[in-house]
Amino acid sequence: MEQKILQVVIDAPLDTVFDYRWLQTIAGMPVPQGGQIVIVPFGRREVAALIVAVVGHSALDPAQIKDVIAVRSDLAPLTADWFGLCRFAAAYYQRPLGEVALPALPKNLRAGNAVSLTRALKKVAASAPIASVESAAQIAPPGLNAEQELAVGTIAAAQGFSPILLHGITGSGKTEVYLNAAQRILSASDEPGQVLMMIPEINLTPQLEQSVRNRFPGLPVVTLHSGLAEGARLASWLDAHLGRARIVLGTRLAVLASMPQLRLIIVDEEHDPSYKQQEGLRYSARDLAVWRAHQKGIPIVLGSATPSAESWQHAASGRYVRLSLRQRATPEAVLPKVRLIDMERDKPADGITSTLITAIRRRLEKREQSLLFLNRRGYAPVLSCDACGWVSNCSRCTAFMVLHRPEHRLRCHHCSLELRIPKSCPTCGNVDLQPLGRGTQRIEETLQTVFPEARLLRIDADSTRRKGSAQEAFDSVHRGEVDILVGTQMVAKGHDFRNLTLVGVLNPDTALFSHDYRASERLFAQLMQVAGRAGRTATREGGNASEVLIQTRYPQHPLYAAVMAHDYQRFADGLLEERRQAGLPPFVYQALLRAEAPALQTALDFLQIAVELVDDEAIVVNDPIPMTMTRVANVERAQLLIECPSRPALQNFLGDWLASLRAVKTRARWSLEVDPVDI
Repeated sequence: MEQKILQVVIDAPLDTVFDYRWLQTIAGMPVPQGGQIVIVPFGRREVAALIVAVVGHSALDPAQIKDVIAVRSDLAPLTADWFGLCRFAAAYYQRPLGEVALPALPKNLRAGNAVSLTRALKKVAASAPIASVESAAQIAPPGLNAEQELAVGTIAAAQGFSPILLHGITGSGKTEVYLNAAQRILSASDEPGQVLMMIPEINLTPQLEQSVRNRFPGLPVVTLHSGLAEGARLASWLDAHLGRARIVLGTRLAVLASMPQLRLIIVDEEHDPSYKQQEGLRYSARDLAVWRAHQKGIPIVLGSATPSAESWQHAASGRYVRLSLRQRATPEAVLPKVRLIDMERDKPADGITSTLITAIRRRLEKREQSLLFLNRRGYAPVLSCDACGWVSNCSRCTAFMVLHRPEHRLRCHHCSLELRIPKSCPTCGNVDLQPLGRGTQRIEETLQTVFPEARLLRIDADSTRRKGSAQEAFDSVHRGEVDILVGTQMVAKGHDFRNLTLVGVLNPDTALFSHDYRASERLFAQLMQVAGRAGRTATREGGNASEVLIQTRYPQHPLYAAVMAHDYQRFADGLLEERRQAGLPPFVYQALLRAEAPALQTALDFLQIAVELVDDEAIVVNDPIPMTMTRVANVERAQLLIECPSRPALQNFLGDWLASLRAVKTRARWSLEVDPVDI
């Protein structure tokens, strides 16, 4: 009976491989290979593991080695390229390989029961044969303008690793460039190929998926995102892994999907912070996509109307090729006119100025749609008592409990604590409690009073909790069943509202004075995105003339001047110069050590020990400080920021530093984030 030692990795915070014994129990049974999934005993549990090597002997005492329970031999092994991607992510983000590789697989693939896998494999095997790209693309694509044709030609002609920044204004037809480039690249080779198209948020998936399926009705297309049921996610993953899916659409988790025949990667809205995972492995899907394209020697397209500072700097330095789409895809279409409403002169009533009210009324008379954008959900940010000064603080977080009047609740958006709205002040008994500030619910209430005849719809995280409700809401807007749309950032990007000619932006000023150095970059991107929802069909002849009205108390701010001019380049060049002078990314590289404990001092003490363990002159160490949101769910949090002008030097330092930190005895829980986006 043949015996082998399988060296495997497991989803556990241990940076090591584990040895397990495999015995040939049936004559002729094939020896397991690297990249296969196995089920092994681990403590008192049975867990999935990935084989990284098969050897003849183990250095361990044979009595300590346990037997493998099962081998997923019916599934093709994961490729060396895929393992290389996981190893890079593990090394760069300083996490064990098992904590990267295993969570990247569908849950049903990791489950001990093999029934779901067998069923899914049979379903894939029974699928219709794959059509060629030429026969699948039955619908003739719309004509491309000169800029689009140049972009498609450049992408399709790229040889080897080619990072391309596609900077296109909103409505410039970036999606058409993606689809045409995908068609040309998939058609250029006799061997089957695959294209990965990434989008930042789940609610943008249906629109892009519909565009792809309309263009390639006979081509296997799958989606991968966290909103899928586990069975559907497994089926999509298998289609990608087995090479049947020719186009894979997905959010950030799709970057770690197994796609052995990958030929092109597209990252739409590449600047979006949603591409950064904020729990567990804190990876940037955009950055991993670039590395994966480099590993495979294929082109990658990073598309955005407002590229990230990092990507813009790479293009300026020549590392990326920059392609520009300066005109809207619809012939003769023009950008909406952006105007500022000075709130010192036009005092708002219930959060909305008279100028904006008049503009909305004009749209209602013309049967056109309006959008009011406010990136704050709920009714009001806080409930207060004028008599004694009480405010609705969360008892578990250093945050206010947000008033949600329709639900008769106070809700903390950080720990999810919910309370009934008090009938009187808990401190002094005053019954006249007042909401302070405005959220989307309160704006909706105001509009219902001012425009009782209008059809209103609010789209935010509260109104779209039910599965499928977000898509239903967007469909109703597209069908023309909504006159006024009120929404948060959910409505700001990617949606093509053909009859929407007015965008009103409420309360954007808070980002101008944020402690976060990325706040102005995010605000500019947000304003440009939401402005792009207006006037998708506006023409120079004046049909559906569209405008964007921004309510502000700082109309002279240079950021608003750049927004009014639709001039991203002016804004980005100024932003990069400020970052260069201040020594901020992308001109320096950062890592953030976070610590949390029941007592704040415990966390700070651990971080102070971490400071004392730094013995590298190239590393700049900032003081340990409490996090801006110091307490969440009764846990106190602090952070330590370290910086270095060299990425390789920072990486070399982090490995040794973390080894020293793991030896420190502390009651604090801690984690490290490389390239943090929220500081």
